[in-house]
Amino acid sequence: MDKLITLYHGSEVIVEVPEFGKGRKNNDYSLGFYCTESEDLAKEWAVSSLNNGFVNRYTLDTEYLNILDLNGPEYTILNWIAVLVEHRLFSIKTPIARRAKRYLIDNFGVNVNAYDLITGYRADDSYFDYVEAFLNNGISVDQLAKAMQLGKLGEQIVIKSRFAFSRLKYEGFDLAARDTFYVRRKARDNEANQLFQDILEEDDDGLYIRDIVRGGISNDNPRIPRNISK
Repeated sequence: MDKLITLYHGSEVIVEVPEFGKGRKNNDYSLGFYCTESEDLAKEWAVSSLNNGFVNRYTLDTEYLNILDLNGPEYTILNWIAVLVEHRLFSIKTPIARRAKRYLIDNFGVNVNAYDLITGYRADDSYFDYVEAFLNNGISVDQLAKAMQLGKLGEQIVIKSRFAFSRLKYEGFDLAARDTFYVRRKARDNEANQLFQDILEEDDDGLYIRDIVRGGISNDNPRIPRNISK
C-alpha cells in the first residue's frame, strides 16, 4: 500500500469531517469509517432505489498506521468470515449454525479493534446469505470461497482508530446518479445470486463447517482457501 492513498466514501450525504466513534457497531468490521479505493464502487454504495447519492473523496496518509490486511497470505477466508459473524447481526436458526459461529470466532477470529486501518472485502446482504448457507452446513468452504467471488464484491478500507481519523483529509465530492449506479449494483447482485443457485446444484465432497468443527480444524489447514481476491 502506498503511504498516501485516495479513498472514496459513498453516502446519501456529504461528509466533510468523518467522526471517530460514529456509525454502526454491526457493520462488517464493527465501528469505523468505511471507504474504498474504487470511485465507481463507492458510487454504487452511495445510491438507493429512490435517491441519488454523494461520493466523498479523501486522501489518507498511512505512514505509521497499524494495518490489518485480511486479504494477506497469512489469513484465510475463514478469518474474514469469523470477523463478519462476530459483528454482523443475523438469525441463528439451527444448532449447527450456533456451534459454527462460536467455533469460527474462537479459532479464526481477529481483534479488529487492535488496528488503525483494515483492508478486506465488503459483504452486503446478498453475500451474507452465502455465509449463512455455509454456517448451516449447506455449502462447503470451497463453494463459499467461489460464491464470495461472484459479482466482484469490492475491497473496502475501514478507518478504525482516532489516530487514523486524524490523518484523513477531505478533498471534495461528486454526485452519484441513481439511474446509473443503482442499476449497476442490482445487476451485479442479480448475476451473483443466479450464479450462487448454480453452485447450490453442484455435488461437492469438500470441507463443510460440520467437518471443521468436529475435526478441530485450524487456520493452517491446507484445505481452507486463503486469499479470496485471487
